[in-house]
Amino acid sequence: MNIQLDIAQTVGMAAVFLVLGEYIKNRVAILARYFIPSPIIGGLVFSLIALIGYQTGAFTFEFNDDIRHFLLMAFFTTIGFSASFELLKKGGVAVALFLGCAVGLIVLQNVLGVSLAVLLDANPLLGLAAGSVSMTGGHGTSGAFGPLLEKAGAVGALPAAIAASTWGLVMGCVIGGPLGKRLMRKHNISGPEPHRRHRRQHEGKDAPTKIVTETTQVEEGGFDMPVYAVILLCVAIGIGSVIIDFLASYKIVLPEYLGSMLIAAAIRNIIDWRHYRLPEKEFETIGNVSLAFFLVLSLMVMKLWQLAEVAGPLLVILIAQTVLMFFFATYVTFKVMGKDYDAVVMSAGHCGFGMGATPNAMANMQAFTEDNGPSRKAFFVIPLVGSLFIDFFNAVIITGFLKVLS
Repeated sequence: MNIQLDIAQTVGMAAVFLVLGEYIKNRVAILARYFIPSPIIGGLVFSLIALIGYQTGAFTFEFNDDIRHFLLMAFFTTIGFSASFELLKKGGVAVALFLGCAVGLIVLQNVLGVSLAVLLDANPLLGLAAGSVSMTGGHGTSGAFGPLLEKAGAVGALPAAIAASTWGLVMGCVIGGPLGKRLMRKHNISGPEPHRRHRRQHEGKDAPTKIVTETTQVEEGGFDMPVYAVILLCVAIGIGSVIIDFLASYKIVLPEYLGSMLIAAAIRNIIDWRHYRLPEKEFETIGNVSLAFFLVLSLMVMKLWQLAEVAGPLLVILIAQTVLMFFFATYVTFKVMGKDYDAVVMSAGHCGFGMGATPNAMANMQAFTEDNGPSRKAFFVIPLVGSLFIDFFNAVIITGFLKVLS
């Protein structure tokens, strides 16, 4: 039996499994501990159901894919609107240095993945799926580029990228703390933890912890701010699509989302230059909703039975990526960021950042600093790079590799 769903039914089904994924995540502690996204959980449940239907010959599903295409465009356009080079400048040298480390790792992840795929007699695009697409990019970038890699000829690239992203989320958290401890012992570095103990002894054993928070008054934009955000989004998507079509007429083929993302980045920096207000919260909401539904839909159409064909080479590449991350954080990130305690914390955070997502980096650093003392610099630099810049640079670099390999 072939079950065909139109666009409304497709979106409705995606919403059901998005809620189911959140329900499961809230009740399975290990999923929350490693920040496995709810859309991934719900989408995988559906894909397992589809796998059962395929293996038994009982049923198959056919979806309307138009909405998924638009959600991809909307998601990458919101990424473009986050690329503020004014904030990069204000972040100082440390932000630029860590961004440089992150970009360098992206290139190495792709070179390593593609090289191993070739040596293992697999499609080089599989190596790209197990490179920065899934490592630095995480599940969002995997869901976005997986179908593009499959379209370019890499059978099973989407399930491989999703599986690699899940591996990265777990292993990035596993290696972060031990790496930080190793760096502190090897370089005889001590954190501010002894000073914290001394202060607590003077304050009293049961003295409450003082938490200082900074508040910023934000001007309310009124009811028209969501409309303003949607207008800017649609303008960027429209202009970007025209540019992509124009380049295609000259045999220059680029992914459709790239044009809108670059236009959005240009609009964002013009707005910063003119000191106008940008609807950042609205863009964040649009991006989150677009990504959540896009990921669920991507996994709903995913064919898990194709993963068996690439499981062997994929595992070898993922082990190599884990080793690369460990040594890169040890010998590049730590040294570039200053070889001090802040550099240790950022190196531990980079393990989560470079193999999973910014929340993983924050979890690594939070666990590490609880035992060894705070690092304001690390907690400023990594979230800034992770939330505003890395997805933009990663998408551009992946597109370049995809262009060369296709």
